[in-house]
This record gives sequence, structure tokens and C-alpha cells, in this order.
Amino acid sequence: MSAPFRILLYYRYTQVDDPEGFAGEQQELCEKLGLRGRIIVAAEGINGTVSGEVVATEAYMEAMNADPRLAGIVFKVDPADEHSFKKLSVKVRPEIVTLQLGGGGDIDPAAVTGRRLAPAEFYAAMKQEGTLVLDGRNKYESDLGHFKGAVCPEVENFRDFPEWIRENLADAKDRTILTYCTGGIRCEKLSGFLLKEGFRNVAQLDGGIVSYGQDPEVQGRDFEGQCYVFDSRIGVPVNGTNPTVVAACRICGKSSEHYVNCAWKPCNCRIFLCFSCEKEAGRFCSDECGRLAGGR
Repeated sequence: MSAPFRILLYYRYTQVDDPEGFAGEQQELCEKLGLRGRIIVAAEGINGTVSGEVVATEAYMEAMNADPRLAGIVFKVDPADEHSFKKLSVKVRPEIVTLQLGGGGDIDPAAVTGRRLAPAEFYAAMKQEGTLVLDGRNKYESDLGHFKGAVCPEVENFRDFPEWIRENLADAKDRTILTYCTGGIRCEKLSGFLLKEGFRNVAQLDGGIVSYGQDPEVQGRDFEGQCYVFDSRIGVPVNGTNPTVVAACRICGKSSEHYVNCAWKPCNCRIFLCFSCEKEAGRFCSDECGRLAGGR
């Protein structure tokens, strides 16, 4: 029996003359179809993840493709047993992914972006000597899973990448750089930024980790751990050929992909805890947080 719900992940860089109006249209459409999720609208396009019943997601994809600005938009589709979001959130922001270059230095992927590689091409390129594979996500995402041998920057926000690249990759401008992220949207700008900074050979994983895991040829090969996603699932499997676990419990050190937030609200940092340690010590990142919360 097929799953009654589906999760849609999508984005499109396109000119939106009236972001507020477009956001209102999205709000109305999703409410009508009973969809939940997070949608960001900006003058540069739309970025969203929504969940809903199968018939509702079909109607949503049809409506999106009927909009000339979005015709041909690619949806990454995952089956689900229920909604993956508690509510619907549609927001207007300055960017659909926040790089904050400012001063006219923002990246327009329609003008400059790295070469797009299909999953099999990306896998082959990773095997080439001298290739640098760059994780284009935040540290808490790459901690859960990443490509074998990838460089995973210790950044907490996407807007921190320009500074990190300038400080850490200045001597790598002649190397082949492969970027990847969850669904491809961040790499559109990240690879373009690298090109503007003088990196000569830059490519990106088309469709991101999600498409790489769904590809019948590569089947997620050489992706270690799980892919962090921004819904109730938190992590999803990617590797169908040689899966591994890279995360470990913060307390006992045993392998664990159980990702939680510290129970002391002012801290709220993301941590890995195995179920045994969470039950015994509570959901705290440290003894200090447990003490402050009155849990230890």
C-alpha cells in the first residue's frame, strides 16, 4: 500500500516583482489544499518544503507549473505516513537563501553559477585526484552526515561561508571544487561566489544530496551518515550501498543519529544523544545546562 502523504522539496530562482502578493497567493493555495510546511518568497524566487495528502501535493505541483515563472520547476518527492510539519509558514525575506553579500555583490545564479553535475557525474568527479569536495551546509547538518572525505566548514549560518572561504581556501583556486547541499539551492549561489572569487573549476551536485540518494545508479554511494532535513524527520537515509553512521552520542560516545536540542531553552544547541543516555541523564548538552534547568 502506498503512503497517504508526500513531502515536496523545491526551489526556483526567478524574478518576482511582487513578493508580498506572491506570498499571499502561496498562503491561499496551501490553505485550500491543506498543505503544511515552510515557504520563503523573495524578489529572487521561492524556496519551500511542504507536506500533504498525495492528491493535494499533485494539485499543488500542477498549480505551480501553471505559473509561467515556475514552469518546469523540479520537485523532490518523498512518501510519508503523515504531515511532516505542524503548521504552514509563508514568509517574505530579502533572499531565499541568506548569503548577505550586499553592496551589489549578491549572486544571481542565472548569471553565474558552477557547472551542474548529475549524481553519476558527481560521483566520478569525486574520485579524481586533487578534487576538493565542499559541503555547503551548516555544521549541525554535516555533523549528521556528509560525503566521504568532504571538507565540512565549521559554520553555523550560510552567510558565514564567504568569510570562511576567504580565510581557508585562498590557496585552492586552481583545484577542482565540487559543492553540494541538501537540495541544490545553496550551491547555486555558493558555486557562483567561488567563481567570482577567482576559483577556476567549480561544479555543483545538481539536485543536492536528496537527488543523489534517490538516483538509481549511484544510490547514495559514499555518503556517510544521514541527510539533515528541515522537518519532523530531522534525518533521512541517503546511502543504499555502503551506509555508515558518523554521529556519536555526546555522553557515552556510542554511534547515534538521535538528534535533539538541549532541554535548557536559553542554550537549545543541537546534540546527539543515544536513547539510553537521554533517559538516564536528561536531554542536556552539559552538566551545567542540566544544573541550570534543575534537571541534575
